[in-house]
Amino acid sequence: MIFGYPLLSVAIWLPIVFGLLVLATGNDRNAPLARIIALVGAVLGLLVTLPLYTGFDRMTSAMQFVEMKEWIRHFNIHYHLGVDGISMLFILLNSFFTLIVVIAGWQVIEKRVAQYMAAFLVMSGLINGVFASLDAMLFYVFWEAMLIPMFLIIGVWGGPNRVYAALKFFLYTLLGSLLMLVAFLYLYLHSGGSFSILDYHQLPIPMDAQILIFIAFFFAFAVKVPMFPVHTWLPDAHVEAPTGGSVVLAAIMLKVGAYGFIRFSMPIAPDASHELAGVMIALSLIAVVYIGLVALTQADMKKLIAYSSISHMGFVTLGFFIFNAYGMEGALLQMISHGFVAGALFLCIGVMYDRVHSRQIVDYGGVVNTMPIFAAFFMLFAMANSGLPGTSGFVGEFMVIMGAVKVNFWYGFAAASTLVFGAAYTLWMYKRVVFGAVANDHVKHLHDIGAREILVMSVLAISVLVMGLYPLPLSEIMHASVNDLLVHLARSKI
Repeated sequence: MIFGYPLLSVAIWLPIVFGLLVLATGNDRNAPLARIIALVGAVLGLLVTLPLYTGFDRMTSAMQFVEMKEWIRHFNIHYHLGVDGISMLFILLNSFFTLIVVIAGWQVIEKRVAQYMAAFLVMSGLINGVFASLDAMLFYVFWEAMLIPMFLIIGVWGGPNRVYAALKFFLYTLLGSLLMLVAFLYLYLHSGGSFSILDYHQLPIPMDAQILIFIAFFFAFAVKVPMFPVHTWLPDAHVEAPTGGSVVLAAIMLKVGAYGFIRFSMPIAPDASHELAGVMIALSLIAVVYIGLVALTQADMKKLIAYSSISHMGFVTLGFFIFNAYGMEGALLQMISHGFVAGALFLCIGVMYDRVHSRQIVDYGGVVNTMPIFAAFFMLFAMANSGLPGTSGFVGEFMVIMGAVKVNFWYGFAAASTLVFGAAYTLWMYKRVVFGAVANDHVKHLHDIGAREILVMSVLAISVLVMGLYPLPLSEIMHASVNDLLVHLARSKI
């Protein structure tokens, strides 16, 4: 509570309420009204989360802005919310990108406008619920519910194979989540009838049970990250999703899986986390190296960035399971940076697709000649994706590499290869799409980005540069929570 208001509840339910109001505008004859209501909802949704940052106590790892009310008495389930220095930042990131997506889709979406805008607003509230939940069943409800809007976004506004991609996305993520529910039920019985996530952090659990719990959580969270080898749904989902769907998928939904590891797997099963760290590191490095090479072979720009996302998220899980502050804080910063950079790259591809209706690299060439302003923004985001110092893409990767080298030189060496592969596939794509002579009539007749697109690109460019040059405002927020988790993991080490 702050200023007398339950901020976390407002952050969750305000976007959902505005989403329902947008739906109530009806068909496309009222599309202008739907857009305005959606914009107001997205702006207010971001504004109500800002006090979470300004009112946050950086000196403690305890949960803040806590709300707790009885929900289902018979099973001791509570409406229990709270954030620490890890989860709070992702609520801000989610609310920020909801506004970006509403503005980006302002003119692009012409059919079922109200339903499109409403899906993003409702999903924004549900994702905030995931990051704020401190009750396992409340978390599970939000976790499953957030799949529905994204399923509809891909299935209704996606490309030619949208139904296949939407079903694959839904089934992969749903099946993994069922094992998580089994783990929650075990923890509920083992704890004497509590669904409190914080109670689970202090619960003595036998090693065999920890291993099984870790595996159950792994299938839920690894699919969402996504980790190798359960990553195959992501390229299909990205390719078929509309631009806004790809942006939220990359910027926010992948982070939910990584967040699950640091909120559930590691503190609840610390001994199993140490025992299975070698497997997690191996899978992470495979994602960094092998998937980076796979990205090099892609002819579709969206699919290339999708594989790039898998490679970069490999850095995140690597940073978590090397168990030091450099790695863990670097991984969290990488999650935020990847949100900015991948979201911006998908928006750039969307800008070109809206004009040419092709995502194939071969259909472009010489874009700088007709879209110079766009080419400048695209270059910045491509450089950030390559890990250029001074951009947000460098900060987290550098910290994870340093943390990995402290544990094992070869871990750091393998992780650092992404700086080579990332530059190779990103800059090669940029060169073929942007540089050279005008390749064809489609490129010849392109028109540069307008004021609305410049606004969106500028906000993201500023975010990438500010985070790259001065990441302290983000790292100091998470410092106490990360240190507390590392102490907990060290205390439990076998």
